[in-house]
Amino acid sequence: MPETRHGIPLTDAEEDLAPSPAVAVARRRLLAHPVFVMLGIVLASLNMRAALAGVSPLMSEISGHFGLTAAASSLLTTIPLIFMGLGSIVAPKLARRFGTEAVLCGALLLLCGGILLRIAPPIVALFAGCALVGSAIALLNVLMPGLVKRDYPDRAASMTALYSTTLILGATGAAASAVPLENALGSWQGSLASWGLLAAVAALLWLPQAYLTRRGTAHGQAAATPRAAGPGPKLTRSPLAWQVTLMMGTQSLVAYVCIAWMPTIFTDHGMSKSEAGMVYAFYTLVQMTGSFVVPLLAGRMRDQRPLVVGVVLLMAAGVTGLLTAPVAGAWWWATLMGVAQGGLLGLALTFMVLRTRDAHTAARLSGMAQTWGYLLASVGPFAIGWVYGQTHGWTLPISLLLVACAALLFLGLGAGRDRKV
Repeated sequence: MPETRHGIPLTDAEEDLAPSPAVAVARRRLLAHPVFVMLGIVLASLNMRAALAGVSPLMSEISGHFGLTAAASSLLTTIPLIFMGLGSIVAPKLARRFGTEAVLCGALLLLCGGILLRIAPPIVALFAGCALVGSAIALLNVLMPGLVKRDYPDRAASMTALYSTTLILGATGAAASAVPLENALGSWQGSLASWGLLAAVAALLWLPQAYLTRRGTAHGQAAATPRAAGPGPKLTRSPLAWQVTLMMGTQSLVAYVCIAWMPTIFTDHGMSKSEAGMVYAFYTLVQMTGSFVVPLLAGRMRDQRPLVVGVVLLMAAGVTGLLTAPVAGAWWWATLMGVAQGGLLGLALTFMVLRTRDAHTAARLSGMAQTWGYLLASVGPFAIGWVYGQTHGWTLPISLLLVACAALLFLGLGAGRDRKV
């Protein structure tokens, strides 16, 4: 019987060019190989913060170009956070409808489009691009834990360590290279647009995976056809799900408060802007230590509560130092808080995997945790800034971070128990 395409016989020329069934199967197996999936996870993770971290060092140039006030400039970071929360709502539904790989590929293409839209001339394009960037990152954030749970069930903690560390590496690289790229390319627009190339490369790598999923030949069949998984447990009725969710939100709140205000705390206490920038960059860099080591340790423990206590106490020690001697011990506090912040992120992501029984529930818990988590986090920088404006000092704002540490301890002790949603 002659070969066909969509029921129509191939011409002689097309049949000569068509691969044999054995070659086609070999190609599919190669593209679905775990090495390619792992490479796809790494490239997607690099994109999960880079487009956001590359904005902060260029904020003054962007504000000056558009004539933005300080309040309007803050929207460049707040809008993506809001849409990271809102976009998380639809991610599991899209994955059930189209397949995890297809949605990841689409998210990377959306991210590329949002990055390029931000540099279009009208100011409305700047904010619309921020919304698209946040929405795309939301899809990546939510679907990654489910993908890890599905494809690496026996190595979920180590894979979480890999992608959370790569996420921080992408953010650190973007923040460190933003100004050099601006100088090399001649404009802040060129610096921002360059991260669209990374998103495009990652999307190209996920494109074959998306195709294989739709053909039903991907190695992770459970996630390739997630509609068969059923509705799963009612997460909003689970105290454990809320503990994971609020832990994710609280650690994100602390992280984005530090992103927004840590350099200002140092400069307000007499440190030079250049040194404050270096201390902040170091704080971001050392997060990779916590984000890599802590999930690996968590995966070897049935009960992660001792790990939670250690990481939260590390953060509280750094915050206390920032409160009592911000400049004298700045590098020490940056080290303690950076390692702890990376560890808290790694723990929050690992709990989404360890506290669920299957990839479907992991993706749903990830969606719930990141929807409410990023909406909660978006309040943090504004709230701390308002308190600082009212008190004209950093004592009360930094003390509120100690309250957040107490909340993290309480939530982590609940989420760290050996239970399943």
